[in-house]
Amino acid sequence: MQLLVETEIECPWCFEQFPLVIDTSSGDYEMIEDCSVCCRPIQLEIRCSPGRLDDVQANPG
Repeated sequence: MQLLVETEIECPWCFEQFPLVIDTSSGDYEMIEDCSVCCRPIQLEIRCSPGRLDDVQANPG
């Protein structure tokens, strides 16, 4: 089972999209990731189960 899932994130600051690998091994969680384009912090709310990404919400961090 593939626990790392790649998805596209849209930055809430600059609105550019960039790829991000999500670890689905431990269920739902939150994390802060810097935008790879404008470098501002993004608060990610990740909803997942092992091997499946259900939803990612990207908010200004």
